[in-house]
Amino acid sequence: MSNILLPLLPNLPVTEALPRLVQALDTNSRAILEAPPGAGKTTLVPLALLEAAWRNQGKIIMLEPRRLAARASAQRMADLLHEKVGETVGYRVRMERAISDKTQIEVVTEGILTRLLQDDPALEGVAAIIFDEFHERSLQADLGLALTLDAQAVLRPDLRILVMSATLDAAGIANWLTAPIIRSEGRMFPVKTHYSTPAEVAAAGSRTQDRLQNLVPKTIRQALTQHPEGDVLVFLPGLGEMRKVAQHLEGKLPTNTQLHLLHGELSLAQQQAAIQPTAKGQRKVVLATSIAETSLTIAGVKIVIDAGLARVPKFVACTGLTTLATVPVSQAAADQRRGRAGRLGPGVCFRLWSKADQLQLPEQQAPEICEADLSSLALELAIWGIKDIASLKWLDQPPAAAIALARDLLLRLEAIDAAGNATRHGKALAALGLPPRLGHLVVQGHHLGLGSTACALAALLAERDILKSQDNSQTNLLPDLALRLELLAGQRPPTPGFTVEESILRRVREQARHLRQRIRATDSKLAPEAAGLLTALAYPDRLAQRETSGRVRLITGQRANLATELFSEAEFYGVAHLKTNNQARILLAAPVAKSDLIKHFSGQLEQQQEVRYEENTGRVSARQITRLGALILEETTQTKPNPELVADVLLQALLEKGISRLPWSEEAQNTRQRLQFLHQLELERWPDVSDEALAATASEWLRPHLLQLRSLEQVARLDFKEILLSDLSWEQRQEMDRLAPTHLTVPSGSRIALDYSEVTSPVLAVRLQEVFGMLDTPRIGNGKVPLLIHLLSPASRPVQVTRDLRSFWNTGYFDVRKDLRGRYPKHHWPEDPLSAPPTRGTKKRPG
Repeated sequence: MSNILLPLLPNLPVTEALPRLVQALDTNSRAILEAPPGAGKTTLVPLALLEAAWRNQGKIIMLEPRRLAARASAQRMADLLHEKVGETVGYRVRMERAISDKTQIEVVTEGILTRLLQDDPALEGVAAIIFDEFHERSLQADLGLALTLDAQAVLRPDLRILVMSATLDAAGIANWLTAPIIRSEGRMFPVKTHYSTPAEVAAAGSRTQDRLQNLVPKTIRQALTQHPEGDVLVFLPGLGEMRKVAQHLEGKLPTNTQLHLLHGELSLAQQQAAIQPTAKGQRKVVLATSIAETSLTIAGVKIVIDAGLARVPKFVACTGLTTLATVPVSQAAADQRRGRAGRLGPGVCFRLWSKADQLQLPEQQAPEICEADLSSLALELAIWGIKDIASLKWLDQPPAAAIALARDLLLRLEAIDAAGNATRHGKALAALGLPPRLGHLVVQGHHLGLGSTACALAALLAERDILKSQDNSQTNLLPDLALRLELLAGQRPPTPGFTVEESILRRVREQARHLRQRIRATDSKLAPEAAGLLTALAYPDRLAQRETSGRVRLITGQRANLATELFSEAEFYGVAHLKTNNQARILLAAPVAKSDLIKHFSGQLEQQQEVRYEENTGRVSARQITRLGALILEETTQTKPNPELVADVLLQALLEKGISRLPWSEEAQNTRQRLQFLHQLELERWPDVSDEALAATASEWLRPHLLQLRSLEQVARLDFKEILLSDLSWEQRQEMDRLAPTHLTVPSGSRIALDYSEVTSPVLAVRLQEVFGMLDTPRIGNGKVPLLIHLLSPASRPVQVTRDLRSFWNTGYFDVRKDLRGRYPKHHWPEDPLSAPPTRGTKKRPG
């Protein structure tokens, strides 16, 4: 066969490049093949390489990004050899294989290559690895190429690596790989491109769903009418949009036109029907996702309608969640889609966006490795023995933050140890071909004797929801995973208002059966009541506790909505799917018993004494709490809490109210004012007792006195005067009384209290008659500060304020005397106040 195969291959656009490609790989271990869509590279290149001398009967493994493309390309190559799939050409995809001892070309999905490399890094018996449609830059393709390059460099310098693409920057990747480029110009037929007008786009609505429902069915009918020949391929972002468009088209297509959906989740028969040519005189409309951009040849397509959207996974590092985002396609992807109309002859493409919008599209879609959850990649690297990701050859190096987050999850799942080495458990997870979370669910569930239930739950979580609301107004009103296990086991009738997606249900059952075989599960009966525990094991970072009806607190402290009334008001939940936007909402969950959390997460439990101030009682309360993150599993009241913690909480409560609102007695407040007066007088010698200073140093002067207290009532009994004076020496206290006396004796003999409330101007408030004979203003603070004298009437009302008593006697007194003599005639008002005796009372009773 090797001598005659190449000339017998069909004459497709890539045919002219095949001799150059074979020659390049004769002298190089790596090569790049750049060929446009429809050139035939997926079908012809592996067959052409069968003749290569360097193959030495070794296998050729070709990677395809999707199962449908893998099966279809293997079938096409087998047809060209007039053989059945599984003879010279076979395929291996998840849960399905068609290979034999004769197989020399294996078409595999990308995860299969990773397993082959991990099982045998030297790839014994393999001559070449072909990375088809590498421009899609899937995470598994990037990982597979990095590991293959490492194996080639260390163990297999003779291994051939061929990267094939239609829209990738071939020159850039060739320089990165140090590989020659072989280009095939192809024979693309012209495709006339129609853009929607800005007015049409605006009229269709601003919401994506509105635009699709308004524009797509209309454009399909228009295209069928204007172009009487050829089938129509319609690109939509997802299965939901495909079904809605199909509903709009129901009964509105010509009688000779069949409607097909093409999606990886549909049955193989449905997929094949969409790909196969139609009977003579018949036409078809195929609603597809980006699965139809490359690799697949859909017979008869001459018309492409592109909605311009794609659904891509987006990993949100701050939540650890991966969501599917609907984004505009890249210019490269739009060109790929348009090219589908020009494979058989001249075609037409309708783009449902404007020419101006075309200029805003990104040139290439961001590689998945830059935006995806990297937990699977990090586990594979640990199994490969990689600690430093930079030691491998990456076209785009994985983001360090995402790798760190992935390793943290793997450590939590016990898939790696603290040093970053893959554990035996981690290797078992990877071998299942599931994401690490679901692999952990299956393995741990099997160890608990719940193998069949774990396999069923993992299969449910790996696929789209098996439940669909009958009217699209209901969205995720049934978050209970246990209910889905009951449906899977046939233990309950369908839920009113919802239908079971039979195709997904079949796939879930098949995948569950496959997993049971892998782990050799012996139990057969499903246990829906274990759904919460198994979910908690897979998603330990998404455990939740009910706070109120419809509201839960996650282990991270974040709040989320959950229809808790559907779970008989359980207290704790294992959460599988969580939607994060303006308001977090849990889509899939199941109740988990507190006892199970205590048992299975014992290593993460924290015993904590929580002390807090109760505003309504003015007391400090204490609880002994068992926590799992932000979840409270158990709590008991503490009658003798740690005094240090109590003092801290009480101090914080007092500071929040403010220093000025402490229970200062009048004597304590006066002492504080006197100290502040002295501080203003001599900053370094006397303490600062302002609100700001006391607040800043409260832990030093106040906290020690709170150690045995529990309430504000007890705080009010403290002697704040003595607390303020406690740091003063005996000598300082004596000097304080001398420099800032509490009282002053006036000529009448009265001992008058001084007012220090205005620290820069202490006040002596005294009745005028009591200071007759006092010539000069009294001074304090070593004679530095004159008192501000408030001279009062016999009724203790201010009649004069002065700092210069001598001046008052000389001038102001006589005006005041006139007024006071009239108002208080019974009192003595001498003409010469300096020679008159001071008095406290009236003329008859001078006091």
